Amino acid sequence: MTITTNPTTERDAADSRKTLLVGVNDLFFYAKIREALLPHGYRLEKARSQDDIEKKASAIHPVAVLLDMNDLAIDAFQALKMLKEDRRFTTIPVLAYASHEDVETWNRARSLGVDRIVTRNEMSARTRDLVEAILSGAQ
Repeated sequence: MTITTNPTTERDAADSRKTLLVGVNDLFFYAKIREALLPHGYRLEKARSQDDIEKKASAIHPVAVLLDMNDLAIDAFQALKMLKEDRRFTTIPVLAYASHEDVETWNRARSLGVDRIVTRNEMSARTRDLVEAILSGAQ
């Protein structure tokens, strides 16, 4: 008996295991995230609005969502609430980042169930480590 495999399907399955949905409009910051993650086999899907996050999360089933809580073009709080309340997405971990001075944003994100929130500086400096920690379940 010969077993054949479909390399395209296997590659697609492997890709979906490392696809991250990134809610950000800051091109500079997105470039930093790309630079940190693409060389390590991650695929990024960019979302520019709260609605975009819902549509793309449903379509691509990301392994995690990275969310800029200070991005005014994205209703980050609504996106986070949707991700944590919609049964289709509750298992997807959310790694958020925000200004270290914006205590209200940090508290509100925590109250909505963010898996982890860090400063913009920490996100910039430790992107890959933070993503790998959240994917492994470490907080």
